[in-house]
Amino acid sequence: MTPSRSGRGAYPLLLALGVLDASGYSVIVPVAPAIADATGAGPATIGLLVASFPTGMVLGFALAGSVVGRRGTRSLLVGSLAVVALGTLGFVLGHSLTIYFVARFLMGLGSGGIWIGVTFDTLERWPGQEYLCMSRIFAAYSVGGLIGPTLGAFGGIRGPFLAYLALLLAALPLVLLVGEPQVRREFDADRAVLRTRGFGVAAAAILFAVLALGVLEGVLPLHFAERLSQAQIGGLYVGASLIVAVSAAAAGGKRPRPLVFAAVLLAVAGTSLAGIATDVPLWLLALALAAVGIGIANTGSLGLLVEAVPVQRIVTAMVVWSQIGIVGYLLGPLAGGLVAESLGYAFIGTVSAAAGLLVVALLRIARSPVSEAAAEGN
Repeated sequence: MTPSRSGRGAYPLLLALGVLDASGYSVIVPVAPAIADATGAGPATIGLLVASFPTGMVLGFALAGSVVGRRGTRSLLVGSLAVVALGTLGFVLGHSLTIYFVARFLMGLGSGGIWIGVTFDTLERWPGQEYLCMSRIFAAYSVGGLIGPTLGAFGGIRGPFLAYLALLLAALPLVLLVGEPQVRREFDADRAVLRTRGFGVAAAAILFAVLALGVLEGVLPLHFAERLSQAQIGGLYVGASLIVAVSAAAAGGKRPRPLVFAAVLLAVAGTSLAGIATDVPLWLLALALAAVGIGIANTGSLGLLVEAVPVQRIVTAMVVWSQIGIVGYLLGPLAGGLVAESLGYAFIGTVSAAAGLLVVALLRIARSPVSEAAAEGN
C-alpha cells in the first residue's frame, strides 16, 4: 500500500478513531451489572438498553450517508464525535434508566456517523486497496473492544463513561489537524446492487458477525457476574477483543467464503459453550472460540461486499450493509436477553445458531459474487 502524503498522516488517525468508536460499543459491557444493581433491571431490560445503541447507529448511518457527500468526512467526523460526547455525558450526570436509554441512543447515533466517516475517508484515500485497508480498520475496531472493558476498572457507572468522555474530547482537535484527501474520489449511490445475491450474502454475514458480538457483550456479562467481579469481567473482554483484533487482521486479503464458513462454526460453538458453562476456565475457552469467529466473520463479510459491489457504486450498499450489521447488535442483546430470562443462559447459543444457519444456507445457494459483479457491470 502506497498512501499519499495526506494519507500517511490520516491512516493512523483513522485507525485511532476506529479504536475510539469501538470503545463506545464496549464500555457498557463491564458496567451492565452495575446498572442492573442500581436500577433493579433484569437481563431483558439490560439487553434492551444495550440494543438502544445500535438503534441509534442505524439512524446515524442513514444521516451520515447523506452528509458525507455534501460536507466531506472531516465535518461528519467532528459532528459525530460531539454527539457521542453528549450521549456519554448522560451516563456521567444521569441517575435513571430513562436517561441512560436516551444517552445510549445518542452515543449510537454519533457512532454511526463515525463509522461512515472513517469508511469513506479510507475508500477515498486508497483506491484499489479497499479490502486490505478496511480489514485493518475492522481490526482497529476490534482493538477498541480492549479499551472499553478496560475503562470498567474505574468502577461504578460514572467512572468508565467519564474516562471515555475524556478520550472523545482529546480526539476532536486531532481530526481537525489532518488534511483532506488531495484528490476527491466520486462514489455513486446505486440501489440496484441491493438486489444482487452477492450483496445478500455479504449482508447476512455481517448480520451474523455483529449479532454474535451483541450476544457476547449484551447478555453474557450478567452470566459471568455470577462468578466474576466488574474488573474481572472487564479483563475477560479485553482478552476476547484482542483475539478478535488479531483474527480480523490475520484474515485480511484471504478468500472470504471459507472465512465465513469457519466463522459460523467457531462463533456458534463459543457463544453456546459460554452460556452452558459455569466454570471460569470454560468461559475462557468459549470466549476465545467466539472471538476468533467474530473477527474472521467481520473481515470475511467485508470481502464478500467488496467482491459483490463495484467500489465506485458502493455508497448505498455500504450504508445498508452497515445498517443490517448493526441490526445484529440490536437483535443479539434483545433475543439473548429474552432467551436467558425465559429459558436460561444454557440456551443462549440458539440465537447465534439461528443466524449462522441463514448464512450457511445463503452461501450454499448463491452463485459467485465475482461473476455476479461482472454481470452487473455488463
